[in-house]
Amino acid sequence: MRGDETCQELMLLGITANDLIPADHPIRRIKPIVDHALTRLGPTFLQMYAPDGRKSVPPEHLLKASLLIALYSIRSERQFCERLQYDLLFKWFLDLNIADRAFDASTFSKNRKRLLDHEVAAAFFDAVLDEARAQGLLSDEHFTVDGTLLESWASLKSFRPRPETGEAPADRPDPPAMGGRDTLVDFRGQKRSNQTHVSTTDPEARLARKGKGKEAKLCLMGHALMENRHGLVVDVLITQATGTAEREAALMMLDRRPSQSQRVTLGGDKNYDTREFVASCRQRAVTPHVAQNTSGRRSAIDERTTRHEGYGISQRIRKRVEEIFGWTKTVGGGRKLRYLGIARNQLWADLTVTAYNLVRMATLRAKAA
Repeated sequence: MRGDETCQELMLLGITANDLIPADHPIRRIKPIVDHALTRLGPTFLQMYAPDGRKSVPPEHLLKASLLIALYSIRSERQFCERLQYDLLFKWFLDLNIADRAFDASTFSKNRKRLLDHEVAAAFFDAVLDEARAQGLLSDEHFTVDGTLLESWASLKSFRPRPETGEAPADRPDPPAMGGRDTLVDFRGQKRSNQTHVSTTDPEARLARKGKGKEAKLCLMGHALMENRHGLVVDVLITQATGTAEREAALMMLDRRPSQSQRVTLGGDKNYDTREFVASCRQRAVTPHVAQNTSGRRSAIDERTTRHEGYGISQRIRKRVEEIFGWTKTVGGGRKLRYLGIARNQLWADLTVTAYNLVRMATLRAKAA
């Protein structure tokens, strides 16, 4: 029988957003972890705001919104606020009523400095990591480290000669502009490097390329420290893209580990096979299980390390760190960064890898059920 096309609108509804979210939806396994972690950050949130004055959007809403942006690949904060107005799942995750209006997108930019000053994103990342540790999901003995280039928001047009006297040097004049509605710049024949040029949009970005034959782009570099038991991220760091950034960031993240009393292993690719890095690891009671680089040189890793079965296991598991970068760039929207500078992108990285860890934790919980 054909249904009637005309429908009468209901005047009153005894229903909430929670009633409309499927009981087996994966995000239902994520929300309790997030709520418990945010509860632990209550004292930090109290320090962020004055005791009186006009009420602002709760910081819990901003952090949950950032997670949803990463989980659902939302292109921008403005698009998220538009979708929040009609997406009942988003309202449910933020503990909003169906009739509550979405907050304005400018709320993110107005509160970002407050989040940076109080290091809220890093504290939230640690709180979620403590939840994983309480569930026995983390390894405290075996780790993997890796780095990747993240394309900066700055354009190559902003890569201009470094100012010396307030103006471009006479021997390095600005390239000639070409006609058209969108002014083009012809850089043909001009040599540009990080020593002679800097981006006027993002001065912390550096010109880098993935490998030989690849185009050079303005980039920052992201680094991740992964535990080998379930592939969860235990530390993340954003730095400038330099030739030694990966090894320097690895040592920095090793020094930030909460417990350093026992010997651990650290897997890595050939880029970490240098005498200085291997020696620095051993000084920290870390056994370097990095891949041997024997291309025209002698590896810093000898048979004293490679003959053990654990070295082969670390070499197999270390490739899982690429899943973190793959998820962060595709689902998390990090293929081209949305923000300028290391500090703002560090906040983005903390929240994005937190979302990644939540997905992994929810998946592991489903398998254990």
